[in-house]
Amino acid sequence: MQKIKSSLPNMVGVLVGFSLLIGVILASVNQITEGPIKIKQEQTLAAGIKTVMQCQQISVAAPLEVTDTIDGKLSSFVIHACAGATGERLGAAVESSTNAFGGELKVLVGFDTNGHILGYTILASSETPGLGAKVDQWFQKDGKGNIIGKNPKGGSLAVSKDGGDVDAITASTITSRAFLKAINQAYRAYMKIDWAHEKVCFEPTNQ
Repeated sequence: MQKIKSSLPNMVGVLVGFSLLIGVILASVNQITEGPIKIKQEQTLAAGIKTVMQCQQISVAAPLEVTDTIDGKLSSFVIHACAGATGERLGAAVESSTNAFGGELKVLVGFDTNGHILGYTILASSETPGLGAKVDQWFQKDGKGNIIGKNPKGGSLAVSKDGGDVDAITASTITSRAFLKAINQAYRAYMKIDWAHEKVCFEPTNQ
């Protein structure tokens, strides 16, 4: 019994030391990977803005944050005002997210100065890979549920089952509704800003 008692503190000490070592290793790995991950995210966003705004020679202002109450909860939206090569305002790209069938669905949608949809891309999706790929293509200009050129004024984008004029993804009405909800939310956030008086400074993006 005496041998067991004397070895217990040693065992505890070893476990504590091992835990500290693992913690240090994990912290080091996180610090090493954090930078590259952030850079990759920034590059993806920059490329996404060019895609949804349908313009490669583009200048983007510092992001604006807008809040709105969605389903009784306060939600934040990030808005990237954009200008063309000659300085003319093109509109803005808006980050918006909502819950779909498999979890969070985050989209980036571009609007022109009148609120018409220029393009969109999926920033993050918890849907299955196959369904996520469908969302990324279904509502594009050549897709069956094309929303490009539409204006979501009044939250008008809805699937045909809900009285709207957008064809839902086959057998995926829930995901289609979630996607259109994210687009409608983005439009509302975009229209909350008084662009005629909002001072923005555009910076060229080379990413």
